Amino acid sequence: MAETSHHMRLIRRMLVGVLAVAAIAAAVFAIRLATSTANWRQPPQPFEPIAAWMTPRYVARSWQVPPEVVADALALQRDGNGRRITLSELAAQQGVEPEALIVTLVDAITAYRDQPRD
Repeated sequence: MAETSHHMRLIRRMLVGVLAVAAIAAAVFAIRLATSTANWRQPPQPFEPIAAWMTPRYVARSWQVPPEVVADALALQRDGNGRRITLSELAAQQGVEPEALIVTLVDAITAYRDQPRD
């Protein structure tokens, strides 16, 4: 009987150890998931310098201008298909350097902001 009791204690300790390792692993993955998803929900930072990786929509939201201002500056067709194209991809399609598109965007945004509002 003493041997059975000893055997049961050993099994119980192993199970507690396995449960503790599983709980620690679950906590680590839960923390990683929480910190990763928190970054997904952050809105664009206002007036973040325009970069070639950005999409036209991101630029419009970040710089707080109507999407039409950005679309007109980049000569985008508003076909409603919602594709996400970066400024560098758009520049390649148009055969210009991304920096040229960025300068055009900054000029258009500046002109929009300089207009008097009612």
